[in-house]
Amino acid sequence: MNNEQLALETKGVTVKLLSTVDLGAEIEGMAGRQLRMRMVTIEPGGVFGPIHDHKDRPGVVYILKGTITDHRNGVATDYGPGVGWPEDRNTTHWLENRGTIPAVEISVDIVRQE
Repeated sequence: MNNEQLALETKGVTVKLLSTVDLGAEIEGMAGRQLRMRMVTIEPGGVFGPIHDHKDRPGVVYILKGTITDHRNGVATDYGPGVGWPEDRNTTHWLENRGTIPAVEISVDIVRQE
């Protein structure tokens, strides 16, 4: 079983919506899209899954506290406070907290309005 198969369900994750901007009113051609900022907390042993992609939903992540392990293409990479990563159309991944304290990230992405 590879790492991608281990991330079956989200558990131990809290997501708080911080802000949104309707991009249709700001940028021509962006109707139906919004810029979204969230605070995501992953408890120790928590998983942000299942494996998902970012096609049509680009974003960036910045770690505030703890360590988050990002699983992509069979490679696990640990990111700690003050570090971030891009999530572009080629990103397919899942996240987990292997640490002993809650991990907190700020996630900013462009999404279709619901």
